[in-house]
Amino acid sequence: MSAIHLVNDYPHPADQVWRALTDPELIPRWTATGAGGRPVGFDTVVGTRFQFVAKPKPGWDGIVDCVVLEADAPRLLRFSWADSGGGDQSEVAYRLSATAEGTRLYYDHTGFTGPSGFFMARLLGRVRRRMLTVGLPPVLAELERTAQR
Repeated sequence: MSAIHLVNDYPHPADQVWRALTDPELIPRWTATGAGGRPVGFDTVVGTRFQFVAKPKPGWDGIVDCVVLEADAPRLLRFSWADSGGGDQSEVAYRLSATAEGTRLYYDHTGFTGPSGFFMARLLGRVRRRMLTVGLPPVLAELERTAQR
């Protein structure tokens, strides 16, 4: 089984990182460096069914079906992840912990199976790394500036 495991440190408090990761208005701003997914019907309530909707690409309709499995603000968000066109279901988890300098984010996407899962994990891993290192920091910086006003 293949998985994506990323760890990033941000010089911002956990509540700001949590907000950037879970506010439906902010999510498309940092996912724009990837496929640009926007959440539809998202809430951090266990059992919430929602979709990430992105621009379709050849062989993909741009829709991912999800269900919130666990939520403990501002520490943990875990949800299922399944391409609306079928295929295996996997899980995504955001885990946040305080550091002396701010917040550490552990991003895990698990449950990729078989050869196609291996390649999907590699592809999505590159995309997620870019979203968390290029897309998320400017959103966090703007939240910080807004909080200081």
